[in-house]
Amino acid sequence: MGEFQWPVRVYYEDTDSGGVVYYANYLKFMERARSEWLRSLGVEQDELIARDNVIFAVRSAQMEFLSPGRFNDLLHVSARVIRRGRASLTFEQKITRADQDESPLCIGSIKVACLNAATLRPRPIPDYILEKISCGDVQ
Repeated sequence: MGEFQWPVRVYYEDTDSGGVVYYANYLKFMERARSEWLRSLGVEQDELIARDNVIFAVRSAQMEFLSPGRFNDLLHVSARVIRRGRASLTFEQKITRADQDESPLCIGSIKVACLNAATLRPRPIPDYILEKISCGDVQ
């Protein structure tokens, strides 16, 4: 499993008064890409809760904002697992403009924890998910 990409259009509601993407919305765009990445593996989050009593929650986020996104830009949001723990995944994520060079607007390292949905305590990632994301370049 390599890099996953998801397109996102910048809407007016995503911007500040100057038409620039509000910084917190980059986190939302990255969340959407991780959700769609999981869906691309055949895992729906509502079914994950019902079947395994599991949710994923952000444990930490490190972000660098490099260049502004603007109203009506078409962006590509990537997600790539760079570290796999027993109960966590760390993603490298980038946001670039789809119609220009691949210079990132924003980059981030996002660690998500696998939690028991009832207790919110860490629990191992289900094996059937780990099997779908195992690859040589993931630790």
